[in-house]
Amino acid sequence: MTKDELHAAALALPGATMNVQWGDDHIYKVGGKIFVGCDGAYRTLTVKATEIAFEALTASGRATPSRYTGRHGWITFHDLAALDAEEVRGWLKTSHDLVSANLTKAQKNELGLA
Repeated sequence: MTKDELHAAALALPGATMNVQWGDDHIYKVGGKIFVGCDGAYRTLTVKATEIAFEALTASGRATPSRYTGRHGWITFHDLAALDAEEVRGWLKTSHDLVSANLTKAQKNELGLA
């Protein structure tokens, strides 16, 4: 997947925003909460995964538990360009869904997620 494809796919999700923080990391949020992170060069991709996906992807070596947040179900892929675009779109949606599920009802209504 390319940087432009990832950027478009992430921002196409309801209520998604992007800002640069922590140096040059590109952070995508929904309701002020992170659902995707990439380094400035878009080499790495970090997303929140389901428990099953976390286990499968880390056990197979395709991803690693994310530094600092791995214990909370976050995984990192270390070569975005080598990943299948359709698969990445699915991980983005899953991460968005998992994160937005924890927003308040008012936030969900405001973002059109209710």
